[in-house]
Amino acid sequence: MDTSSGLSDRDALERFVADVREGKRSLRDLDQEGKPAAVSLRRHVLGTLTHTDLTPLTATHVDAEHTLSNIENMFGSIEIPLGAAGPLLVKGQHARGLFFLPLATTEGALVASVNRGCRALTAAGGAITETLQDAQARSLLFETADAESARSFVSWLEQEENRQVIFTVGQKGSRHLQLVGLEPFVRENHVWLRITAKTGDAMGMNMITIAGKQIGDYLEKKHPAVTFLSESGNLCVDKKASSLNQEKGRGKRVRAWAVLSSSIVEEVLKTTPEAMVRLNRLKNQEGSRLSGSLGENAHHANMVAALFIALGQDVAHTVDGSVGWTRMTQEKDSLRVEVELPALQVGTVGGGTGLPGQHACLEMLGVAGGGHPEGSNGRKLGEIIAAGVLAGEISLMAALSTRMLAAAHQRLNRNPVQPAP
Repeated sequence: MDTSSGLSDRDALERFVADVREGKRSLRDLDQEGKPAAVSLRRHVLGTLTHTDLTPLTATHVDAEHTLSNIENMFGSIEIPLGAAGPLLVKGQHARGLFFLPLATTEGALVASVNRGCRALTAAGGAITETLQDAQARSLLFETADAESARSFVSWLEQEENRQVIFTVGQKGSRHLQLVGLEPFVRENHVWLRITAKTGDAMGMNMITIAGKQIGDYLEKKHPAVTFLSESGNLCVDKKASSLNQEKGRGKRVRAWAVLSSSIVEEVLKTTPEAMVRLNRLKNQEGSRLSGSLGENAHHANMVAALFIALGQDVAHTVDGSVGWTRMTQEKDSLRVEVELPALQVGTVGGGTGLPGQHACLEMLGVAGGGHPEGSNGRKLGEIIAAGVLAGEISLMAALSTRMLAAAHQRLNRNPVQPAP
């Protein structure tokens, strides 16, 4: 244990532990010892207070000095198994070539299933992908004196010359952000202003939040009768399943599809186009509607989460990524499969993308750092993820259509069952 600086004395360290227990000191006070030392000291303090051996958290490739924007009160690092699926052939607007997908997960059978889907898609000539929309969103919340004042405020916002001034204010200080939309929503004397922007290769939440704050402050100053209440009014919609995001999109709206011959479906997926189409209608469409689900899919979230963890994305945005659709139709003797993800939040710069493991995985896909032109790496990543989601969907649906899901999980997601004596 590195006990440098002021807490190198064991008695001083014990006093600090006691002070934390009594609420007199905070774990963040250890940062004054220097970041690497603070991590080790914090691990010791927490281990002592919780009577836990925390040495499994010691080994890490994450340099504590370079995590200032990623985490607070760091006391170690958690490892998650990382598997590869592929090669997956993608033929898209921005993503083209053979890719191996890095999937970070603790769910046995997931990587194997996605790998089977990759094999089927590649044999069929690849997944076709396209980016339908690329714009991050944030909603500002304002309060006015009454409903009439709210309507007057909205009328002012909707005038083109005023919109251009607002765009200029929001873009001030950022060469990467380009505001593209303003949409007001009114309820009684409150106004939500949903702003949308292109954010280059960054996922862009920090960027657009800063822009939103600048816009909110400007509008409050410009309109003394209007109070700027919050930089987020929940119409963004951030990290929540939302019909608004389904309809209007948020982040990357991406689509991936392929046509699989009946021979590929039978030989690789071990089922038939008829069985896949029927189950998709009953499970993904009818079952989702009956349950009130947002989105109609088998498990988009599985692939989104595993890829997000491996690629340094904000994992909470798995919620947004889970509300897409899976569609299947039979074309003569072939199966057409398609997924659409209306609110995929991804970036190749910022956030966790600079951590060593995550950066290496981004390099595997050829999307690490900023793209040329700007934004191209982010869109390429979105299309790769959509293709990976497509692979996972067709494989799981095939397993379900042949009632092999339980058997696959028993084989890959459980310890071997010991025979009864």
